[in-house]
Amino acid sequence: MSGPYETGPPSGPYGAGQPLLVACALGIEHLALRSGRAAGGAAGRATLLRTGMGPEQARRAVAGALRDGPLRTAAVIASGFCAGLAPGMHPGDLVVADETRGPHGATPCTAPQALVAALARALPGRTVHTGPLTGSDHVVRGQERAALRATGALAVDMESAATLRAALAAGPRPVAAVRVVVDAPEHELVRIGTVRGGISAFRVLRAVLPAFHEWHRSLLLPRR
Repeated sequence: MSGPYETGPPSGPYGAGQPLLVACALGIEHLALRSGRAAGGAAGRATLLRTGMGPEQARRAVAGALRDGPLRTAAVIASGFCAGLAPGMHPGDLVVADETRGPHGATPCTAPQALVAALARALPGRTVHTGPLTGSDHVVRGQERAALRATGALAVDMESAATLRAALAAGPRPVAAVRVVVDAPEHELVRIGTVRGGISAFRVLRAVLPAFHEWHRSLLLPRR
């Protein structure tokens, strides 16, 4: 499933010069993204927003950031870590949502295949999964994880669905969600190897911003 800008932005409010906002919840996620931005180049142009943990904090923070000022028409990417739901997923794998799911329904994401391609170029050899990203208001483990997988969801996190819904409530814009798997069915956080998996996920997250900018630039290109 794709969003309204799958083949390029409309002739309306979104076009050249529009900013990019990348929202994450946790301090460790913000540190990874900030350190990636500090590496220089095009990645320095994204505005990073730490929303705080949970869907309600994400909703309030994103709504406030987009209410007025230079970010009011920004494209929005929800990013950070997630829990993988599918067997065979590993810490450090990437998840590109084609839709986010929350209590108010599903939100289609904009041009997910463009993001997949950009991430493949930025992180060659890294596994990228594409599918529905579902929301939760708490950490998901065990049988609850299996139940979410049975709905067709690929991964779960606490903020992406609320972030994208708040972004679109503030006005039409491209939206996306890209998460890095920090634990998975065979690699749950409570198990040995968590630290190593966390380091792998951190290193991947700090390398994603160039791909985000490539996706963003592709949306600004005029229709042919």
